[in-house]
Formats: sequence, structure tokens, C-alpha cells
Amino acid sequence: MSAIDQISEPTFLELGDERNRRRLAFRRRFPTDAGKNRPGLVWLGGFKSDMLSTKVTMLDQWAAEQGRALLRFDYSGHGESGGDFAKGTISQWLEESLHMIREQTAGPQILIGSSMGGWIAMLVARALGELDETHRIAGMVLIAPALDFTQELMWKQMSEEVRAEIMDKGVWMRESQYSPNAYPITRELIEDGRKHLLFGSKLRSYGPVHILQGMQDPDVPPSHSMKLVHHLGTDPVSLTLIKDGDHRLSREEDIARLISAVEKIT
Repeated sequence: MSAIDQISEPTFLELGDERNRRRLAFRRRFPTDAGKNRPGLVWLGGFKSDMLSTKVTMLDQWAAEQGRALLRFDYSGHGESGGDFAKGTISQWLEESLHMIREQTAGPQILIGSSMGGWIAMLVARALGELDETHRIAGMVLIAPALDFTQELMWKQMSEEVRAEIMDKGVWMRESQYSPNAYPITRELIEDGRKHLLFGSKLRSYGPVHILQGMQDPDVPPSHSMKLVHHLGTDPVSLTLIKDGDHRLSREEDIARLISAVEKIT
């Protein structure tokens, strides 16, 4: 059995109490002797994304070649995990991410967050700081990190009509260029997101951070990543602006940049 075949099927675990129990799907690659002394990798996906996306699939293939540990999973309501996407919140997806990192990995990890996953990564760092477990973070690679996106990139950009629909009906169906189907933006998602806003406070990553940001990104503007750079006052941070890059950054050359950024964190 090859290293890639080894994790072709997901593993599942149950999380939450009886009223909010979720069946989460994950794939875990264990290190070989060649990679056992290097930090593991944890993929934190984006809003409405899943662990079979191009970027993480290619990253996993690289990890297999290098003998590196890698954990990827689907938030509830995403991909192969159970649960209703419309009932998902930042609180819930943060709880799942923290559980996965603490229970399904060993030793220092490089948190690789794409879009919403960048926000989750920073929230995980804050939570691990409160738990006195910052030694679990070796560093971060963030792709178009969408910190505070429910407030800064959604609510503040919405028309009064859309806001009224969310508040009155509890949900608004948003069209997406990434899917043929509109998806729900709920009042609960917006209001819960306000409990986790990070901008305006001093942020810690507890390790080096490398941000990859497309300059043609219609969803997370470069100024948003620059804002994060300014908030990371004491931790080392570098920002790569990709002139023709979009939001996904899933081209061959973009994935090469991602892998290069991961390799530099030891």
C-alpha cells in the first residue's frame, strides 16, 4: 500500500452533545522516519470548501513524498462530514478545529489556513495560548486569510435590503462564483461571528507566519491581509503578493509557493 493509498478513505469521529452532535470526516497521514522530526501539517479549509480541494490534495501528495504528517478534515456541514451547513457557526467550526488539532496530532504543527481557515488558525492560536499549549504551533501559512469575514467582508459590504432580510427572515441566499447553487448566510452565522472578531486587538501566532495573497482576489482584498500583518506586532510575518493571483491560488505555480512557504518553517 502506497503512502497516498493509505488515506484514500476518510475516518470519522463524533463530536458534541446530544443536541448538537456532529460526525466529522478526516484524513490523517502519519510521518515516516524521514519526516518524524519535522512539524506536522494541519489544513484548515475555507468557507464552503472541503478537504479534497486542489490545494490540499497537492499538499498531501507532497507530504507523502517527504514523509511528513498531515491532518485534513471537513468542518461540520462541509464535504464528507455530517451536519447542516446552514446551522454552522464560527464557534462550532473553531471547536471542531481545536479538537482535531489537540486530539489527532502530536507535537508542533504548521497551521495552513485558506480564507476562513486563516481566521480559524488565528482563533486556534488564541485558544492554545489560553490553554498554555502554544508549543503545539510551529508556524502558519495563510492563504488570503479572511479574518473577521462575517463582519468585515460580509455584513459591512451588504446592502440595507440584504441586512434586513437576514435579520427578519434569519437567512439570505448568496450567489457564488464557485458553485452553481446559492448558499445560506444566516443571522446566527453573522451574530456568532461577532463573538470572535480579532481585528482591533493584539494578535499572536506563536511562530512565523507567511501570508500568500492574490492581488486579483475579489473576495479577500490585499488590504485585508495587510491589516493582519499590522496586527501581528511581535511575531515574524512575511507577505507574498501575487500580481495575477485570484482568491483560490490553486494554480501549479501558486501551490509551488505554498509548499515553499511550508518548507521554510522548521
